[in-house]
Amino acid sequence: MHQERNHTVDIHYCTGCRWLLRSAWMAQELLTTFEDEIGELTLHPGSGGIFEVHVDGQRIWSRKDMGGFPDITRLKQLVRDVVSPDRSLGHSDQRNNNE
Repeated sequence: MHQERNHTVDIHYCTGCRWLLRSAWMAQELLTTFEDEIGELTLHPGSGGIFEVHVDGQRIWSRKDMGGFPDITRLKQLVRDVVSPDRSLGHSDQRNNNE
């Protein structure tokens, strides 16, 4: 039985920095991976170098605070931790032993 699609994701991005394509690609990846969990995903154009991701109102990534952009594997892990903490992401959950 599938979970209800009751989670919201908001991606805030800087239009002046031309981060729309990066944001849209990340949105697509999240919607594909969490198709049964995410009920709404919204892109929010902004300014000032903003790139933030929020899940259910909780900020899970901030470019300014975390020093750049997440790789897609890390972003999926962060979203998973909120929307479906017990779910395995398969090979995406395996970490390099050198980390």
